[in-house]
Amino acid sequence: MADETDDPTVPVVCPECGTETAVPIDDVADAVERHNDGVHDGETVAQVDPELAERVRDLVAEDLGLLGDPADD
Repeated sequence: MADETDDPTVPVVCPECGTETAVPIDDVADAVERHNDGVHDGETVAQVDPELAERVRDLVAEDLGLLGDPADD
């Protein structure tokens, strides 16, 4: 059985609070929502680290073929 500390984590940042924390990937959505609801009256302030989110979007777009093939240019 794998140790829970081996689970991948995702950096979550809150620029308003000046905090960053690593959250297990399965808990990210709940943790962000809980923080924003409890600390920021539901306003979307805390979020997955924007650089990581952008990289994941790029990888998904590439995987789906949405970026086109650079060799075709």
